[in-house]
Amino acid sequence: MALPQLTDEQRKAALEKAAAARHARAELREKIKKGEVSLDSVLNSDDPIASRMKVSTLIESLPGYGKAKATKIMDELGISATRRVQGLGVRQREQLLEQLTK
Repeated sequence: MALPQLTDEQRKAALEKAAAARHARAELREKIKKGEVSLDSVLNSDDPIASRMKVSTLIESLPGYGKAKATKIMDELGISATRRVQGLGVRQREQLLEQLTK
């Protein structure tokens, strides 16, 4: 499937929208890291920025967790490395909360 041809204005708008989304994700990660936003609130949020975040990125945003711990937890819970928060099932959310709030 070929990509649609965009006008210069459309391309500029798309790039600005993508940059805004990246900035919003970075802000959310920083708030999680500082403890201003809880894991539970992110997992149960209707916010499109939170729901489109990869689960691995969410775990890595938590204080004391890096790539190795995030990968280990996701493997233990059977969560795909490419899974996004919106794609988690109810049980997976419960297991993730239980695992990360020990």
